[in-house]
Amino acid sequence: MTAIVTGAAGFLGRALTRALLDGGEQVVGIDRLPLAPVPGLTVLTADLTAGDPMVRAALQSGDKVFHLAGRPGVRDRTAGIARLRHRDNVLAAAAVLDAVPPHVPLVVTSSSSVYGGTTDGRPSHESDPLRPRGGYARSKVRMEGLCARRLAEGGAVTIVRPFTVAGEGQRPDMAFSLWLEAARAGRPLRLLGSPDRTRDITDVRDAVRALIALAEVRARGVVNLGTGTGHSLRRMAEAVAAALGTPVSYVVEPAGADEVTDSLADVRRLVELTGFAPRTDLFDVVARQARSMGAVPDASGVLS
Repeated sequence: MTAIVTGAAGFLGRALTRALLDGGEQVVGIDRLPLAPVPGLTVLTADLTAGDPMVRAALQSGDKVFHLAGRPGVRDRTAGIARLRHRDNVLAAAAVLDAVPPHVPLVVTSSSSVYGGTTDGRPSHESDPLRPRGGYARSKVRMEGLCARRLAEGGAVTIVRPFTVAGEGQRPDMAFSLWLEAARAGRPLRLLGSPDRTRDITDVRDAVRALIALAEVRARGVVNLGTGTGHSLRRMAEAVAAALGTPVSYVVEPAGADEVTDSLADVRRLVELTGFAPRTDLFDVVARQARSMGAVPDASGVLS
């Protein structure tokens, strides 16, 4: 079996690629960034929007395709960010959808940000109206619209809405990475909005397991990927302190308009489809992430 993974050099893409290889599958990894060659992995360093015939051939040949490539970051203020998001989140998805045969399982990652946060503490359900805040979430809604066309035409596609993913390899612009680096340097953690704001945190290992399971059952339509449990920013900061074995302080700063107050996933559909219910041990996942960043000694006692 051959799996195609776009965005294979990213946080979730690297973890998914490793899991697929460990499961004995051949993997074709596609990314603009280079990937280190490993047994079983074919690397294509390319832009999905460039019309590369090798990329199209790969997308047409897979037994299953995971489209994880995109431009992440709710807070990204890069010059020309609207154009970049449209290219990387919408046009790239259009290229993948055009190339992958309709019968091939295609798992596409969207974002929980399309919900605009929870309402009155009720978990976000896949059927809820979308209330995207900001350009990133709106680009994901447009991408989902392209996927919906494939569904309407009878094609196989799973639209996955991940809630905050944490663990080894987390992007440096995400909260735990920023907080671990700040605490390691003796700086206060920056909490946006209020320490009582909550996030549904998904262990990267569980996220990968869920993606693979959804492809195996050939799920169709939208599926939340979360745990159904919220953690306050205060509790998340406590997990950082525990991981480093040192007290931490924090400052509360105003949250931007794109920031949701709370996030919480309704995971019943994921469980019904796969039989798998992700469960995140917050302190464990943050401790693992800290070790992977070299922020605490590893088993050999080495602190990098």
